[in-house]
Amino acid sequence: MKYIISERQYKLLTEDEDRKILKLPGSAVFGGWEGMQKFLELKGNPLFSVSGNLDLFGIPIESLDNLVSVDGNLNLGATEIKSLANLESVGGYLNLGGTKIKSLANLESVGGNFNLYRTKIKSLKNLQYVGGNLDLVDTPLSRTTTEEEIRNQVKIKGQIYLE
Repeated sequence: MKYIISERQYKLLTEDEDRKILKLPGSAVFGGWEGMQKFLELKGNPLFSVSGNLDLFGIPIESLDNLVSVDGNLNLGATEIKSLANLESVGGYLNLGGTKIKSLANLESVGGNFNLYRTKIKSLKNLQYVGGNLDLVDTPLSRTTTEEEIRNQVKIKGQIYLE
């Protein structure tokens, strides 16, 4: 049987093979985020993804380092997060509200609601899809862009909150 795939699909398949992304369960299995980081350090700090939810609320982290994706929800509220680093997708809700984040870096998709309330976000950069609502209230982006401009750049299934 032969399959016909696009050049983009082929590139994604070969990149994943080359990148060797380690798939991990939630951080609870490791006793929390710090335990997960120790495990990853022993493995040589590879690129990794998390199946399920990842709740890092209030944990003093500044970067997600080699995290590529989270299948469920990702809560980064009340953290010191400054960089999403390699993060490309979140399958569910993504909360960055009230953090020091300035850039979405490589983030392409969020499957649920996306909270950027009171962040310093000025651009949605590589973001292509939000499966729920997008909250941009009290951000530099909310003061410089319109809902129409955002919808022309990003496919958003839900509401956009700018004020």
